[in-house]
Amino acid sequence: MLQSLCVIPAEAVLGPAYDNRDLNTAIGPEALQIGDRVVHIDHGIGILAGLETRAAETSEEHLAIDYADGRLLVPMQELDRVWRYGSDPDVPLDRLRGGNWPQQKAELLRAIEETAAGLAKREAARAQEKAAMIVAPRKAYDRFCARFTHELTPDQDSAVQDVLADLATGQRMDRLICGDVGFGKTEIALRAAAAALFSGYQVAFVAPTTVLVGQHTRTLRDRFAGFDVEIGELSRLTKPADTRRIKEGLRQGTIGIVVGTHAVISPSVRFKNLALTIIDEEQRFGVRQKAALERKRRSSHALAMSATPIPRTLQAAMAGVRSCSVLRTPPVRRQATRTFVLPWSDDLLREALLRESRRGGSSFVVCPRIADLPEMTARLAKLVPDLRIASAHGRLPPADIDSVILGFARGNIDVLVSTDIVESGLDIPRANTMIVHGADRFGLSQLHQLRGRVGRGRRRGICYFLVSPTAKQESLSRLRALEAAQQLGAGFEVSAADLDRRGAGDLLGLEQAGHSRLIGTELYRHLLGRAVEKTRGDVRVEAPLPAIELGIGGAIPASYVAEPEQRIALYRRFAAARSLADVEALAEEIDDRFGDPPREVHVLLAVCRLRATARNAGIAEIKGGPGGVAIRFRDDSRGAWSQRSIRDWSWQDDRLVCKGAFAQAQQRLDVATALVAQAGHELAAA
Repeated sequence: MLQSLCVIPAEAVLGPAYDNRDLNTAIGPEALQIGDRVVHIDHGIGILAGLETRAAETSEEHLAIDYADGRLLVPMQELDRVWRYGSDPDVPLDRLRGGNWPQQKAELLRAIEETAAGLAKREAARAQEKAAMIVAPRKAYDRFCARFTHELTPDQDSAVQDVLADLATGQRMDRLICGDVGFGKTEIALRAAAAALFSGYQVAFVAPTTVLVGQHTRTLRDRFAGFDVEIGELSRLTKPADTRRIKEGLRQGTIGIVVGTHAVISPSVRFKNLALTIIDEEQRFGVRQKAALERKRRSSHALAMSATPIPRTLQAAMAGVRSCSVLRTPPVRRQATRTFVLPWSDDLLREALLRESRRGGSSFVVCPRIADLPEMTARLAKLVPDLRIASAHGRLPPADIDSVILGFARGNIDVLVSTDIVESGLDIPRANTMIVHGADRFGLSQLHQLRGRVGRGRRRGICYFLVSPTAKQESLSRLRALEAAQQLGAGFEVSAADLDRRGAGDLLGLEQAGHSRLIGTELYRHLLGRAVEKTRGDVRVEAPLPAIELGIGGAIPASYVAEPEQRIALYRRFAAARSLADVEALAEEIDDRFGDPPREVHVLLAVCRLRATARNAGIAEIKGGPGGVAIRFRDDSRGAWSQRSIRDWSWQDDRLVCKGAFAQAQQRLDVATALVAQAGHELAAA
């Protein structure tokens, strides 16, 4: 008793869920949890209360959703109409009667179509923008790649091929490389830079901090040594005389690649033949900085990198309006950093620092403000007097920052007390413990990037997010999301959680509050993707799943799968099964996970098989009652079936009917299954 995955009426953007193979696979629809806000496409936002069985009718379960004025019971055949809303606990609930949800939904759908049209227009304009056609000389490029001391992971290799293919088209590339800290984004950027430089073009490599600029400069000079490529560095650390020399070299074309902070955006920086702009830690740049970068690199290829892209960037990539490559394979021998959210404790702090010292490592202690550093440093001096402690922040003289960071990297400092200046760029394998003071005052992406600074060697990293007793519940909820997403590659989950909480923002402007707040991230992502496809004219037409109403649908008993969230997730899987192969794979998985299924689950599987087979046979609807079973075909297949004579079945108007005494729902299911199986065999034979 599961029916078509239709989502909204025909006036909206319809079709199968938009699938960006990279990002949507990595992030995907989230599981529904009891207590979540959910959005029913016909009724609006409510709270998922759980599952209820209406024993007076059948043993089938219903999804119970609480609204402002009552409870709605949703049959499992309508589960496709319910989407997870998100994490905002303050969003008001809609009313089942007399509310303004229909008007809000209509306005939102119009706004989504306008956004999609604007995005498609921007995409079409970008497709007309030309850039250098870059095909690297094979000999020099291969020699450069041979200097990489590791073998590329399959994800890295695929991303490299994507980038090289983009560069060779002559159309302007705008690609995002998504991958967690240490997953090899920089190597992809280096190979892209090599392709451009060896083809005679210039490259701009932009990073958000002087620390990261310095690290990239050292890496580039090491990798390009002996290739006759001059590398310049522009930041507040660059001396005025060197700045003038580098700017002149870029204008004359004698400097091939410049690494810099937003100083590269300055109007006084001009290039002779800039062909590629690389932006590292893309999420650290503001909207206006990105707009200035866009103007600077208007005719150059663009490659952005991020472990935790901001919601706007993530949404654009998932909607398919920006190219994206995803790195999921972790480095060899890399272990996930253990993450704990705990209240502040001097005892915990002392024990964590001493434990790291005993295993021969170093520790970070990160504070939210520069003003916090002196007090924290003094406090640590009392708690761990035998450890060597130093502090660093962004307002120190450049030479002092370099001295402290270098001393920490060499093991001359046991504990580095700092602000979030260490968020990006530091690769110190001996640093394996991080303590973040006032963690509730940092953003999700900041915290994930910070914990990525530890555990970069062979030892497991440990990160403590310490909060005060007065921390708000919303902040604690954000931190719990990080505590839960501590596996390798969790940057996607963190970004998705950020998108979930903040919304995507206005993808065409500078506003940060977007329409996704009205209907939630999942449904917004689906609708925007469908709308973008519609504007492109490439909406994929798939036969809809038929509606089946035979008075039998099956169920997943609590005695078989105890957790209601697990049952809901399985029901969603059943609703999404569009082929016999999908159903059989799900049946095998259920048997493997939970053991031999009871009768109710076998019935559910039988209905799913019927639905998948009926779809392939051109059937739109199967209905039945005690007096018979009726089948209605889709318009595109009715003509072929109307010419057939089938035993025990007759045509009445546009339906094929089998009359009889079918008091038991199982009888109706068997009759319908037999006809649909016959139809499927005849269709295959034809």
